[in-house]
Amino acid sequence: MKKTDLTKTDLKKNDLTKKALKQQVSDAIHACQEKKAEQITVLELEQGSGAFTDYFVVCSGTNPRQIQAISDEVELRLKRAGQYPNSIEGYKQAEWVLIDYVDFVVHIFSETARKYYDLERLWKSAKKLEPAELVAKPRKWAIAKKAVRKRA
Repeated sequence: MKKTDLTKTDLKKNDLTKKALKQQVSDAIHACQEKKAEQITVLELEQGSGAFTDYFVVCSGTNPRQIQAISDEVELRLKRAGQYPNSIEGYKQAEWVLIDYVDFVVHIFSETARKYYDLERLWKSAKKLEPAELVAKPRKWAIAKKAVRKRA
């Protein structure tokens, strides 16, 4: 099927899935920010580059406990949104935790592992995005929930 063969319905479905994907990536970014992850970077991978996913969310933690906390928060937030990881690698060692959601992958590195593996260099053909470009405004229920917490 060629791109020109797509119907308007197909295009609308494609736009909805792109919006849903961006929302999921945005939720992952919020989780990283909540746990004070450093150097958050988003790589949008090109389809023709041999990439197996659409986005990489890359961030760093300063110690194993923080790396695990970031991983836990990403998993928790996305579970609340109905998204479950396909696999999680490296959690116990907490040097490089990889959370695979198929359409995007979250990489949480220690500072030394991030410098050593340098994913940004390996995937230099990817479009580098700032988290603010993908981060959607917090949902109304999340804002209300924070307001209730502050009152208590």
